[in-house]
Amino acid sequence: MAESIQSNSAVLVHFTLKLDDGSTAESTRNNGKPALFRLGDSSLSEGLEQHLLGLKVGAKTDFTLPPEAAFGVPSPDLIQYFSRRDFIDAGEPEIGAIMLFTAMDGSEMPGVVREISGDSVTVDFNHPLAGHTVHFDIEVLEIDPVLEAVNADSVG
Repeated sequence: MAESIQSNSAVLVHFTLKLDDGSTAESTRNNGKPALFRLGDSSLSEGLEQHLLGLKVGAKTDFTLPPEAAFGVPSPDLIQYFSRRDFIDAGEPEIGAIMLFTAMDGSEMPGVVREISGDSVTVDFNHPLAGHTVHFDIEVLEIDPVLEAVNADSVG
């Protein structure tokens, strides 16, 4: 087990994300279930990873990241238009609903239904926190948790 978070560490953390207005966007503390992340796998922004590097178990940190260093700025290219017919199998779309869409490569992407106008359904694939300054409050619980190593060894 690493003593501090490295560029390829898996980390088990509790976190709270707040927006400028003080509202909580997401928190693992509410449900008591910490989150497991791996640095270097592109699931976290580089700005966030930089704040985690070198932290030890038990460390608590809070910091603020601007949109471009957190979840990015909204891109008009990530707003797509679908026909209502495309939703026949998934059911009637509702504004504000988050739905999973299958990309050309077979991966799934969540999208938020933003508008329904006649036969046209507008879906936003930007991260819900894109464009927001985010205040992070993070507590490091474990680095390279044993449970991950056990799972890796038992495969095959």
